[in-house]
Amino acid sequence: MTSAPRLNAVGIVCDDLQTTLAFYRLLGLDIPTVPDDAPHVEADVGGFRVMFDPVSTVYSFDPDWVRPPAGSSAMSLAFECASPADVDAVVGQLAGVGGQVVREPFDAAWGQRYATVRDPNGNEVDVYAWA
Repeated sequence: MTSAPRLNAVGIVCDDLQTTLAFYRLLGLDIPTVPDDAPHVEADVGGFRVMFDPVSTVYSFDPDWVRPPAGSSAMSLAFECASPADVDAVVGQLAGVGGQVVREPFDAAWGQRYATVRDPNGNEVDVYAWA
């Protein structure tokens, strides 16, 4: 009998690799500096990988690939901030590097300061802190 697969990575397709990497660096990912035409970049987060692939890389193995419309994905990444004030600051920084604020920071009923920003590729990213 085989063992069950384990989740160990998430992949993000990038329209603009450098803009996407700048966005996720501001969220604290330790992403190596790479050339503009890098075909693949990874950030290790305690044994979990966040992988970044330019559209050209995806086309290299799936020439019929079509990007889903922005906001249609059921997947999002969530990044915890140290304080509610940090949520506001980080959202402002993300907007400055190509992020689109979907939900401005708000005090959620479940006890968090919470916001949602689309990365430069249309993927939703939640930013929060416990109040």
